[in-house]
Amino acid sequence: MARTEKAPVSAAVEKGTGPTGADKTPRTERGKRTLRKLLDAAALEFGERGFHEASVSGITQRAKVALGTFYTYFDSKESLFRALVEDMGALTRRWIAERIAGAPDRLTAERLGLEAFIEFVRGHRNLYRIVMEAQFVAEDAYRRYYQVFADGYMHNLDMARQRGEIRDGDIEVRAWALIGVSVFIGQRYAVWGDDRPAAEIAAEAADFIGRGLKP
Repeated sequence: MARTEKAPVSAAVEKGTGPTGADKTPRTERGKRTLRKLLDAAALEFGERGFHEASVSGITQRAKVALGTFYTYFDSKESLFRALVEDMGALTRRWIAERIAGAPDRLTAERLGLEAFIEFVRGHRNLYRIVMEAQFVAEDAYRRYYQVFADGYMHNLDMARQRGEIRDGDIEVRAWALIGVSVFIGQRYAVWGDDRPAAEIAAEAADFIGRGLKP
């Protein structure tokens, strides 16, 4: 999975623990860089081979670190997979947040956010395979991945409602509906093909959303 930029490790992923509760949080900048390398390598390994065919040795070879180094940060392949799902969610949210900052209203933010999401997935094509596989490998991580998105959406929609930018309605249902729109637009126009400009797709989807959300 080719990353569009070298990203820091999210705080939640960075703070890891072993099976006995031992803290595995990297203490140095070098340690944080090594953790980032392992996560990036895991994205490639899991994305290309799937969880069951992927191996710890394959991940460390891709990361160019010693096999023993892996266990400084993670207890198992599954613990790394869980951390990767969380990390990919954090990277996605950060990417979108940076690109909708300064949007004058919620409907504009929806359009810019959809465009940003399509662009992100086009640069991280293994995202869908990894997240979908989490449903069967680590269901709690899969649920948490989407719940964090939903929580943020609900907050933003509630703030927009209070400002009069969208009409009253069930914020939770709307949040999950908007997530569904993003997920399948991303799958069709980023994973299955990128034959149309992201801005064009986002504008069409935002027009559809706006007619349902405008006051």
